[in-house]
Amino acid sequence: MRKLTVKERVVEAALDLFQEKGYHGVSVEELVERAATSKGGFYHHFKSKGDLLYEIYDIFISYVLNETKNACAEHHSAIDQLDTLMRTFMNVFNIYQRHITVFYNESVYLLPEHEALINKKRTAYRKLLEQILTNGQQQHVFRQELSITITAMLIIGTVNWTYKWYKQHGALTMHDITRYFNDVILRGVMTEEGYREASTKQYLL
Repeated sequence: MRKLTVKERVVEAALDLFQEKGYHGVSVEELVERAATSKGGFYHHFKSKGDLLYEIYDIFISYVLNETKNACAEHHSAIDQLDTLMRTFMNVFNIYQRHITVFYNESVYLLPEHEALINKKRTAYRKLLEQILTNGQQQHVFRQELSITITAMLIIGTVNWTYKWYKQHGALTMHDITRYFNDVILRGVMTEEGYREASTKQYLL
């Protein structure tokens, strides 16, 4: 198993301690002790605890952005693009559940400059989703009367709430939940032509 870098150890320590005590209740001293490093090691990678909180967010949003960009590049069909986007979006709650939980619970402590960076990345992700929805309308597989902006925000808002209730060891796997979400969302946006494509590709329940 690969040995964690100092930066990775600090992030892991932060995930544990922020969940245990909250962001405001954890000192840099506790972080470096848990991470088995020094203050010098901490400040080599992070200017402050605020930088560390942003890093926790950046890890999972960068994963989602990169995977979604790859999906858009690899697939021509908007049905394929939306299916891949949904699987990537949902899977982030499996891979980075602790990161997401800590971020949303402690985001009130974000610095203004970090909030600006986060908003920029959120906007970039929304634009990718909007482009997929636009592609779908141009390909006549998504309904023409739908608002691109409202539909994108509906999808993002629906999926984002998953972190509140998803249990990694629950009765349903993330694969099961993603298939359910895909079915509900695709049925809501597709035309009859889109339905035939999604059915053929077995994207529906």
